[in-house]
Amino acid sequence: MKNTGLMLGVLVFACAGTAYANEELAKAKGCLNCHAIDVKKVGPAYREVAKKYEGQADAAARLGDKIVQGGAGAWGTLPMPPNPAVKPEEAKQLANWILNLK
Repeated sequence: MKNTGLMLGVLVFACAGTAYANEELAKAKGCLNCHAIDVKKVGPAYREVAKKYEGQADAAARLGDKIVQGGAGAWGTLPMPPNPAVKPEEAKQLANWILNLK
């Protein structure tokens, strides 16, 4: 029983660290200049993005591509510019973090 509690604590800590690291990555790459987790800024709130893509099998790949290449039309007329500073692996991490913010 003690081991189960210890393992659960380690898992919770690991997950919290991952979420924090991805928020820090979003800050470092300038994503949070236009987006926020819970409120619309220039772009949609990340929780709204997560809801929009919920249940879509290719959501992480599509969102990761948009993070790097930019996009337009999904949230209105204002385009999201490409972000060449984000490497493909970082875009994947950011996309998965966003999609898990439900």
